[in-house]
Amino acid sequence: MWELIAANKRKSIILFVAMGFCLFLLGYFIGSYFSADSGWLIGISIAFLVWIIMSLVSYYSGDSILLSISHAQKVNPQIHPQLYNVVEEMKIAANLPVIPKIYIIPESAPNAFAVGRNPEKSAIAVTAGLLSELNRDELQGVIAHEMSHIMNRDILFMTFSGVMLGSIVFLSHIFLRSLWFSGGGRRFRSKSSGKAGGQLQLIMMAASILFAILAPLLAQILYFAISRKREYLADASAVRLTRYPEGLASALEKISYSEFDLKSANKATAALYIINPLKKKGLSFSNLSSTHPPIDKRIEILRKISGSVDYINYQRAFAHVDGKKGHSSVIIPTSGMRDIQDFEIRKPIPEKQVTTQSRVREVGDLIRAINKYAFIPCACGLKIKTPPNYKKPTIKCPKCGTVHIIPVAELSAISKAFPSSKEKTKNEVDPETFVYKRKTKGWESFVCPCGSVKQISPLFSKSYFYCNECERKIEIVNPE
Repeated sequence: MWELIAANKRKSIILFVAMGFCLFLLGYFIGSYFSADSGWLIGISIAFLVWIIMSLVSYYSGDSILLSISHAQKVNPQIHPQLYNVVEEMKIAANLPVIPKIYIIPESAPNAFAVGRNPEKSAIAVTAGLLSELNRDELQGVIAHEMSHIMNRDILFMTFSGVMLGSIVFLSHIFLRSLWFSGGGRRFRSKSSGKAGGQLQLIMMAASILFAILAPLLAQILYFAISRKREYLADASAVRLTRYPEGLASALEKISYSEFDLKSANKATAALYIINPLKKKGLSFSNLSSTHPPIDKRIEILRKISGSVDYINYQRAFAHVDGKKGHSSVIIPTSGMRDIQDFEIRKPIPEKQVTTQSRVREVGDLIRAINKYAFIPCACGLKIKTPPNYKKPTIKCPKCGTVHIIPVAELSAISKAFPSSKEKTKNEVDPETFVYKRKTKGWESFVCPCGSVKQISPLFSKSYFYCNECERKIEIVNPE
């Protein structure tokens, strides 16, 4: 797929220039609005400065910014082992050099996205709702789709477009708000005495306001013009990685019909997600400003694939659903069409059915775990959940009255038995192994000797893991 990677690099350069042009025009009109003489030059200069700064920010820190504004939080394997296992499987299948960093967004709406600069510096973020709603095959399909964006070098384009679109939206909003608070046209006064000069400035004022309103939409349409084919290609690559088209098709269906809104999504980040979180609910809605192809079309293509999971079979399914002839119906590059590997579609992995009530409880517990709630299992069967700002050293079970020690309150006692990693000298050996005995098979919280609170999910089944703060090995003794 070297052709695809080369084409994506060219398109990223085109977007780099085109987004800059949008910023320059926006700067020109805003500057002309505030000063009829040299305002346009000041506006363009400021826009150029913003373009350079945001381009550098996009390249070096764009992923961190987008993850931050999406409220994504980096998690450890013990929070959701299945997610880590699936990401690692798809990393191996995609032949990536390193496993992407894994983040979870504490929201109930199912969705996911990938960001980064290159395969060596990339991240995948999924919502808590996605982990609750999807089974393993569906989760694998979504992760494979996001892994394909990394493999096909889409992520630099997606990260750059997200940050630059956010800059254009920000400047437009600042300008329009300044008009509201400054009294609009009262600030814009002609310095010339002629009627023609006043009419020209009135036209410039109208053009400035109009372009400030339209600039974010134009930038979004520009992204749409380049990005839609990338989603089809990511679907095609995901099918090859998983060998199970129905997994991704079913996941797209569930995500599109979710009743929850993704509150952290905005115009700058919407294009990153596997399904646009700002669009109307359902399958078929799509318009000129949509950054994604119609969901029903993507699902139909996936379900039309038969036989093997080669790129050529995806191309045939696409051409059948699209109904167009000629170059416009070609999705897969020539190098991909030649890469024929006879992998048959595999069968689904059988899983036990989970009730809606259990899924709601699961996503709630996962969101609390990400937000650093402490889970204290009581002998009576109740699971006590305490927020991170709970200050008391103990808590009473509301069901049976048993008094429990809050995990953070155990820190001082534990630290006496184990040296903190912050106190180690260069000559000291690795910190001693810490052993924690689980009380139940549900969510539990405890404190590592280094002071960091650890969460163990019901899905965690390994006998140990390593603390990401002090690198101490923590052995887990599971209940019999």
